[in-house]
Amino acid sequence: MKFLDQAKIYVKAGDGGAGCVSFRREKFIEFGGPNGGDGGRGGDVVIECVQGLNTLIDFRFQQHFKAKIGGHGMGADRHGANGEVKVLKVPPGTQIFDEDGETLIADLTQAGQRFVLCKGGNGGFGNAYFKTATNQAPRHANPGLIGEERWVWLRLKLIADAGLIGLPNAGKSTFLATVTAAKPKIADYPFTTLHPGLGVVRVDAREMVLADIPGLIEGAHEGHGLGDRFLGHVERCRVLLHLVEGTSEHAGKAYKTVRQELSLYGEGLDEKPEIVALSKVDALSPELLKEQVARLKRACKRMPIILSSASGEGVEAALRALFAIVDEARKDEARENAPAEETGWRP
Repeated sequence: MKFLDQAKIYVKAGDGGAGCVSFRREKFIEFGGPNGGDGGRGGDVVIECVQGLNTLIDFRFQQHFKAKIGGHGMGADRHGANGEVKVLKVPPGTQIFDEDGETLIADLTQAGQRFVLCKGGNGGFGNAYFKTATNQAPRHANPGLIGEERWVWLRLKLIADAGLIGLPNAGKSTFLATVTAAKPKIADYPFTTLHPGLGVVRVDAREMVLADIPGLIEGAHEGHGLGDRFLGHVERCRVLLHLVEGTSEHAGKAYKTVRQELSLYGEGLDEKPEIVALSKVDALSPELLKEQVARLKRACKRMPIILSSASGEGVEAALRALFAIVDEARKDEARENAPAEETGWRP
């Protein structure tokens, strides 16, 4: 399944049904009077957040969505049926923007959330509605109102507990494949990962979702390489695992390059909790390993984790460090969402 995290769609709610002009015509009933029914209401366009989806691929080959129109009124005081609601299903983390691409309309983060994107038009009144003591035979009815329509942007920001960041070929996909059941493409050339990948990590009966973000290079915020398009998926992560390639020319400079891009991107990414690890250490000599660790330590001002996804060295330590921060963040969220305890005097 191809990953798609952005789509532009056109949505239109259903128009309301027209009212009916009708009179009762029965044998032996001389003055039957008006009996035209009202038109039905047009269907709404609703966005629903559902589990089981992690891409917007459903909106790749179909961009126009229209709800059903309301039924027209009929004689014998029969009202038209309401139009069927059009429900568009999106994955958790989907944001809806107006056509300008900047005005946020809705942010759906939890399964079950629904948002009415366009409201259907009201149905028109039939001539029975206009009957009065002074106008006992009205011969006019209202047409239905037109339903709302608009162009919107859908943007997906994956919801993950932890995110993997780093330069291309830092070992992010290999780490994801090692600790989860995900099977990302792994090769020895830059930008092997073109789309974010997700995997579920299980340690000591605990689980968390890990996201692999395509690599960044210097100038990504200006569109170089794959640009900073995929950094939006990191915004919802609780913690970042920054992998620095041990076989790079200078581990400290590689670390600072990514940190600079996070800072230039904004959205608070440079303020998120971060765990730094020197990857691919199995390919380093003891002397070079010591030198790279010292460079990285000076750059990040902490002792990095020595990690090798191929040999398994440091993998468990990195996971436990991630879980420690994720568990604490979950506890904080649970305390914030807990109902406030009732205080005060009770009889």
